[in-house]
Formats: sequence, C-alpha cells, structure tokens
Amino acid sequence: QAQLVESGGGLVQAGDSLRLSCAASGRTITYNAMGWYRQAPGKEREFVGNVAWTGATTYYADSVKGRFTISRDSAKSTIYLQMNNLKPEDTGVYYCAVGIAVLPGSLSGILGWGQGTQVTVSS
Repeated sequence: QAQLVESGGGLVQAGDSLRLSCAASGRTITYNAMGWYRQAPGKEREFVGNVAWTGATTYYADSVKGRFTISRDSAKSTIYLQMNNLKPEDTGVYYCAVGIAVLPGSLSGILGWGQGTQVTVSS
C-alpha cells in the first residue's frame, strides 16, 4: 500500500500563489496516476486535477483551469500542484490520491489518500 504525504498548504491572500507537494512511498509500482482533490467546509470532496505517470496527461476541473498546474517528478514519486491567482473559493483541505488511470473529471481506481493539507485564501 502506498503512503502519501502532502505539504505546502497555508494561509494566503486572494491573488497569491501556493505550491503543494505530494510524495508517494511504499508500493507505488502498481499506480499509474495521481491526482488532487479538495474539500471545503460543509461540502463534498471535489476533483481538482490529475496526472498520468506515463505521458503526463493531465485533466483539471473547470474551476481551476488556467490557474492551477499539476506536474510530476517520477524519480521522486512526487506530484506538485502549482496554484496561482488563488481565490477565497479555493479554500479547503487538499488531498492527493493514487489511482489506476486519469479521466476527465476524476481519478479512476483510487487506492489511497494522503492526510490532507489546509489551504486558506482570505479576501
């Protein structure tokens, strides 16, 4: 089973940037993709974006397209979420996950989650 550790969250102002990291360890060999989800207070967890290990295909939620970018470092089994022009509605706990494949709007076959990192954007 893979272990995922997120980092990089914090409190920022609207318009600022943050970069989140998610490092995977353990049995990562069977996982072909990773992704980011977020959960705002009182709301369900929602898809943010994903990336495939092979080919680096990425998909993003419409709400973050053009502002967020996911990248990966295969050698480190780490993915990053670069968040620019942050808005108060981006506030929430951000979780990374490992899965089987990327799909538009979701990560297929999620097999594990990180503990989450808090992002708070003040207006």
